[in-house]
Amino acid sequence: MKIFIQSIDRSIWNALVNGPFAPMIIGDGKTVEKPCDELTDTKSKKAQYDCIAKNIITSALNLDEFFKVSQCALAKKMWDILEVIHEGTNDVKHARKHAPKNMSCSECSR
Repeated sequence: MKIFIQSIDRSIWNALVNGPFAPMIIGDGKTVEKPCDELTDTKSKKAQYDCIAKNIITSALNLDEFFKVSQCALAKKMWDILEVIHEGTNDVKHARKHAPKNMSCSECSR
């Protein structure tokens, strides 16, 4: 998936990993997202990368995975959930990496 997304545009992958580009302005003493119609073409394109990433991700999922991530507002959140589904949490990854070579899982024989 990483290679596929990067082949379309590396900036889409960047938005997926680091979160979306959201230009901000200060209005009424609060920092708020700048309205889309006030963005330059370049910034508008950067802001669109998150939507493109969400489209790519959802197009590649089975129905079960789709329902697990379909309510996510950001592609990064979708990706984080899918990483846990497919690779486990960071604790699981750490345990796998540091487990003795001859040790196997008693439940699944791996």
